Amino acid sequence: MEFSLLGPIAVTTGSGELSLGPAKRRSVLALLLLQPNTTVPLEQLIDSLWEEEPPEHARTVVQGHVSRLRATLAEGGAEAYGIELTTHGSAYLLRLPEELIDAHRFGELVALARPEAAPADAVPLLREALGLWRGPALTGTVTSPPFAAAAHALEERRLTAVEALGRAHGALGEHEQAAAILYSAAVNHPLREGLIAGLMRALFRTGRQSDALEWFHRTRRLLNEELGVDPGERLREAYEEILRAEAAGAGRQPSRPADATRGAGHGPAGAPSFHVKHGQGGRVPLQGGADAGDAVEAPAGEPAAGGASGARGGTEGGSAAGDGSGRTGAAPRLLPRPPARFLAREEQLGALTEALTDRTTGESPLAVVAGPAGVGKTACAVQWAHLHADAFPDGQLFADLRGFGEGDEAAPAEILRDFLLALGTPPERVPGSAQAASALFRSLVADRRLLVVLDNARSSAQVRPLLPGGLHCATVVTSRSRLDGLVATDCARPVGLQALGHEEGAALLGAMLGPERVAEDPAAARELVDLCDGLPLARLAAALRDERRRLALLSAEDTGMAAALRMSVARLSADDARLLSALATSADGHLNASVAAALAGYDPERTQDGLDRLAEMHLVDEEATDVYTISTLTQLFARDERGEGGKGRRSGAGEESGERG
Repeated sequence: MEFSLLGPIAVTTGSGELSLGPAKRRSVLALLLLQPNTTVPLEQLIDSLWEEEPPEHARTVVQGHVSRLRATLAEGGAEAYGIELTTHGSAYLLRLPEELIDAHRFGELVALARPEAAPADAVPLLREALGLWRGPALTGTVTSPPFAAAAHALEERRLTAVEALGRAHGALGEHEQAAAILYSAAVNHPLREGLIAGLMRALFRTGRQSDALEWFHRTRRLLNEELGVDPGERLREAYEEILRAEAAGAGRQPSRPADATRGAGHGPAGAPSFHVKHGQGGRVPLQGGADAGDAVEAPAGEPAAGGASGARGGTEGGSAAGDGSGRTGAAPRLLPRPPARFLAREEQLGALTEALTDRTTGESPLAVVAGPAGVGKTACAVQWAHLHADAFPDGQLFADLRGFGEGDEAAPAEILRDFLLALGTPPERVPGSAQAASALFRSLVADRRLLVVLDNARSSAQVRPLLPGGLHCATVVTSRSRLDGLVATDCARPVGLQALGHEEGAALLGAMLGPERVAEDPAAARELVDLCDGLPLARLAAALRDERRRLALLSAEDTGMAAALRMSVARLSADDARLLSALATSADGHLNASVAAALAGYDPERTQDGLDRLAEMHLVDEEATDVYTISTLTQLFARDERGEGGKGRRSGAGEESGERG
């Protein structure tokens, strides 16, 4: 059993993640885990759970949450792990081995690392420590000041570890690695002077003097505008160190010390190296960013990319020389074919254009196209990508993350390998770990104008390692989930996609059957659009009037509505699947939380949490506060699942709900 604080609050056992319930219950657990093996007074819990004056029954609420947590832990086999949640008067004690808490393991690993004295040992320790993070600390807790302070303290510890990892790579001469690691953190924390100072030194030592100095001037302006202060000692020292080195003609220092003993296989004299872990073997050098006049080449005749890209190593027309990008080979063009008969969606295409051309945030633009199964999210994203391909001359990458497929979702390391191969990285030089591959990917595309399309994402955590860091890159993500985590912490712009309206649906029908046929009988065309719930993938046929056959007819091999809905429902917890089944019995598909609770036999809080998760997955729509609708096709599917043969399928619903952001 493992407890997670470094990201969404979670308890994981060998059989999966335990269902922890609403935010306040998760917050109670988080507070007990922040003070393990220590009695936590009931009053402290109450003060932390309510920002305003707590209700009169606050003690009863907390006691109820503790009781449910105790039962949940017991069901997960807590006793076998030496875990016990006990009551001591008006206080609670969570007794457990502290190494089961990810924040404790993180602290131990960081404490063992000595980046200056033993950098070769510090790198794997710090990478392992940072690998424990799955998102912003204490995600899913209430937004009260005590939890905000605790999350801030944990984030400070993470940033300190990032800085230490950058210093360790720098001590080993691995300045490209240091720059890649520090860059992402610096973008998200532009006023953290120690972090910026480390990034400046790493950039300078890879030959990117102008970038290093630009970071200083940018940070100085921000400090003056935001805080009214001048740069501190650490930032000034880094700046002056670079100026002195330039004046002395030092220029770029070697990327690897001459007396370094780790790894082998140097590149050509003076060429930068990028050292990353590759599988379980030693470290292998990778070509890094090229300075002016440095050509980055693969061995003669050696393919530098595989898969669908067909890109090969070597410079193309000298485009790599002197731009500092380290780019090799032809620009990858991995987009699928443009969608056939793509109509309407002008509003959503415009929203994507606005989101992905916004350079005012200082971040790499990111948009999330979210909507229910079969609504045309992939088609919309791919259509926009083809319309704007010329704005991204350095390539367009595409990957199906298989978040809602019948098999396992795509692992970030798998996708990153495909991307790196497409960008010209020789296969033997692709890092084995997702973290190292992500760092190399961000470094390679930092100065490129590149578009990344990530289709069918399951969660924010699956997407984050695949995001480019360059300000001139842009990313489009599609998902049935809203991916609130990307919106909250990664500056993603949401673009909602709903079913087609009557006019748009009729236009699509006209494109398929011919406008004359639709004009002959507009009433029949409108009825067909209604029967399909406005979903563009539906197979239109007169037999759709038969509810018993409608879902079967709305299919074409693996693109059927039933298959699409089944993949969404498979990601629900058993409780949420039962709630959806109960909602399907609604007479007109319109209901509120009270009606839903009565249909499902759940208490109001449990029902509201379930409705929120179903709305997040676009299995129900929240039209207004406490006004929910469930589409006819979703009702038909849920009724069919409840019917003969559906029982077995329902019992197979996943115990983990989709990401809640």
